[in-house]
Amino acid sequence: MARDYYEVLGVERTIDAPGLKSAYRKLAMIHHPDRNGGSEESMAQFKEISEAYTVLSDADKRAVYDRYGHAGLNGGGGGGGNPFGQGGGQGFSDINDIFSQVFGDAFGDAFGGRQQGRGQQGGPRRGSDLRYDLEITLEQAYKGAEVEIAIPSTLTCETCEGSGAKPGTKPVTCTTCQGAGRVRQANGFFQVERTCPRCGGAGQMIADPCTTCHGHGQVRKTRNLNLKVPAGVDDGSRIRLSGEGDAGQRGGPRGDLYVFLSVAPHDLFERDNLDLLVTVPVPMTVAALGGEIDAPCLVSDACDGKCKAGVSVPAGAQTGKTVRIKGKGMPHLNGRQRGDLVVELFVETPTDLTPRQKELLEELALSFGEGQNPRNSSFAGKAKRFWADILGNQDADGSKENAA
Repeated sequence: MARDYYEVLGVERTIDAPGLKSAYRKLAMIHHPDRNGGSEESMAQFKEISEAYTVLSDADKRAVYDRYGHAGLNGGGGGGGNPFGQGGGQGFSDINDIFSQVFGDAFGDAFGGRQQGRGQQGGPRRGSDLRYDLEITLEQAYKGAEVEIAIPSTLTCETCEGSGAKPGTKPVTCTTCQGAGRVRQANGFFQVERTCPRCGGAGQMIADPCTTCHGHGQVRKTRNLNLKVPAGVDDGSRIRLSGEGDAGQRGGPRGDLYVFLSVAPHDLFERDNLDLLVTVPVPMTVAALGGEIDAPCLVSDACDGKCKAGVSVPAGAQTGKTVRIKGKGMPHLNGRQRGDLVVELFVETPTDLTPRQKELLEELALSFGEGQNPRNSSFAGKAKRFWADILGNQDADGSKENAA
């Protein structure tokens, strides 16, 4: 017994036309055969929801169905006969007609609707797109690179040239669909068109299959490709290679290859958009007196990626101070602009001192006044106020003030 159409679409009987259409769209997207490998189960489910929508989306048919149920649609409702004529001639002749009407012709075509057309199901079919994930170094992202990649893909069989038939033989027309690749089945006023179960939609049968591809017309192999990585790419950049995907079927065009790039972490540099960040240790004496240090940077091929950039350290520099060097960062993809090299200073305290070095440092420490340690003086003042707030009215020596 056929299920209730409202139950099939998962809606209430009071639903309006927009809600009904929305419910059908969701179910059609899930169960369309072309999205489920053409399975018989998905075909049956799609047929059922399409039949339900065909009836309920038509105001006259819905009125008859609400009053008489399935019997009314089959000519047994209230003695009135089939209100839609013999065979339901007012209904859709093809599930794809419904799908195209709801989603639009262009969208319906993408799932095997009008684009292929009746009688053309065995025609050329475009190959699948492929994805390849590639990790590159920061140096490669900076200068650009040419990388060889190995792509597992489907290729046209060279033995049979894609026909699937043994050399010297040819495929024969399928006697079930007469070469159309699809067959129709009538169900009252509703007609269902589905992939031919005998030839799988090819429209042809192979009596003597090719021994190389076993009748598929395609073989699986790994191809080596040279990929040009442009300078300036970043994590998530995508490169499209047109026509480098899987081979098409029955003479159809190849799909495309999409290479998704990721940049490996670097030992020295971090990337911030177009800027390169690097932390460089600075001797305590240079930080105190000022001077010049060298910072590593990525530059042109002339330096083989090992060039240095001079950094002027101002006297009294503290850890965390940054110095920006213009134009030494990453290049902009497809442009002439370059980011900056941002050098963060890290002041190092000397270790493993000799007795004489300790003596000299002690003499130096005694010579410092408060003005030569401004950050320490500022901290001391803030700390004193903090302790005063904690201790309340206590003096620095811990004794309480006398009440006025």
